[in-house]
Amino acid sequence: MTLTARVTMVRIGEQAATSTEGDVLSSVGLGSCIGLALVDDKRGVIGLAHILLPDSRDGAGSAVGKFADTAVPALIARMVRLGAVKRGVEAVLVGGAQMFSFGSKTSLDIGARNEEATRSALKGQGIPVRAAATAGSKGRTITVYASERAVTAKEAGGSELSLFGKAA
Repeated sequence: MTLTARVTMVRIGEQAATSTEGDVLSSVGLGSCIGLALVDDKRGVIGLAHILLPDSRDGAGSAVGKFADTAVPALIARMVRLGAVKRGVEAVLVGGAQMFSFGSKTSLDIGARNEEATRSALKGQGIPVRAAATAGSKGRTITVYASERAVTAKEAGGSELSLFGKAA
């Protein structure tokens, strides 16, 4: 990261996109949430959504970025307005952990449900998932770098892992 980088923190239910060289998008504290990075490598447009829940059926009036089914098309549209071409966009997923153990896999595993819903929404939009660091029981941070068009993930207590870009 360069010294002139502008870091945008993407919090729960938020999303951001940029085509400005040097910009960095990041979400910290991804437990059961999904950090969805979208990258149009050829056109230099990146985006990040911090998805809280699988679907918007019970969240009428809430921010579109909170739900997988609404965050995915909204982030794609935001990136297209910045010059991305939908068929050139690839996805990276981070998070989706099961933060609380209930003995066996249950419908309470919001992390797995978030990942499944996000993958489904991406498939519906024709966006391939290039890499993922999901599941487990530890929180993660996702960082997306505009200059390098790279995506990294860092698990709590672990080292940074390159998921997308030249070092991946």
